[in-house]
Amino acid sequence: MLVVLLGGGRGTGPETPDKADLETGSAVTVPMARGPLTLEAGYRRGIARVLPSVVQITSRSGKGIIEGSGIVCDALGHIVTNAHVVGDAKRFEVMLATGGVPRTARLVGAHKPGDLAVIRVDDPSGLVPAGFGDSDRLAIGQIVLAMGNPLGLSGSVTDGIVSGLNRTVRFASEGHETATATASGLIQTSAAINPGNSGGALVDLAGQVVGVLVADLVSADTGSVLPGIGFAIPSGTVIRVVRQLVEKGEVTDAYQADLGVAAQTVVDRHGRPSGVGVVRTVSGTGTALRPGNVIVALDDTPVLTAQDLARALAARRPGDSAKVELLNPDGSTTTTTVRLGIARGD
Repeated sequence: MLVVLLGGGRGTGPETPDKADLETGSAVTVPMARGPLTLEAGYRRGIARVLPSVVQITSRSGKGIIEGSGIVCDALGHIVTNAHVVGDAKRFEVMLATGGVPRTARLVGAHKPGDLAVIRVDDPSGLVPAGFGDSDRLAIGQIVLAMGNPLGLSGSVTDGIVSGLNRTVRFASEGHETATATASGLIQTSAAINPGNSGGALVDLAGQVVGVLVADLVSADTGSVLPGIGFAIPSGTVIRVVRQLVEKGEVTDAYQADLGVAAQTVVDRHGRPSGVGVVRTVSGTGTALRPGNVIVALDDTPVLTAQDLARALAARRPGDSAKVELLNPDGSTTTTTVRLGIARGD
């Protein structure tokens, strides 16, 4: 079994929202290099444009000192990172990849289901906002760069390609042995990602941020990192979530459908996945499902694991109606219709 280990550190609490002016643009197709020096120039151009916008984030919480990365979004001092990097902290220390003195920052808001958060530095002077590209235009095989602060090595850059798109993976917080959540729509990359990279930038050779680094894949058997398999949240998702966190302090439209339950894979007496069991319902969602229900299909799509359920939900929008097939104790099934809600954090 494989799980994903978040490649960085480990929050809610909106502050006064200011409208962010995220610098967005379309990802540019880079012509095929005519030689090694031309390709090297493309690398150096992309690094020069984005690395000054990458920061190192340090926080202190009940889990101790947590380090991760972040990306400057605007001239107001808003920085996007992962929700697991901010954890339950409200105050942070930020260092630019280009050096200088540490800056203090505070939490603006976090969206745990999407593993994204926004913090804001108290002194935004001299910050260089990154440009965000169009992740929908990414192609498998496209060269990308990963920028962050792995293992505290500030301003590190690795390279790779886009290995896959719209991936759905199960992941576990660092230090946990079993998967605790499922993420969908991720970019898979071969660029090396290590602890401390979380919240960093996945960048194309045009110098556009096309994703926020979130995880690397590890073996559940050995706990070792599997080289060449990393993930990032697409820039399109990042832009939508960041704008809501900055303006409202919370995400009211995550573009992610949700059943309003916490659930986990259940197995039969032979140890084989046989459905998704409802552990508890999320208050305020009004779901018709109840703890103890075992989901085996969504709109006639078989659901044997929590990953199957996340993949099926990723293809639907909040507000859609869906038929949920439930397994009864006697082996028969019943079907109920539910209205899908919006994925929210707890």
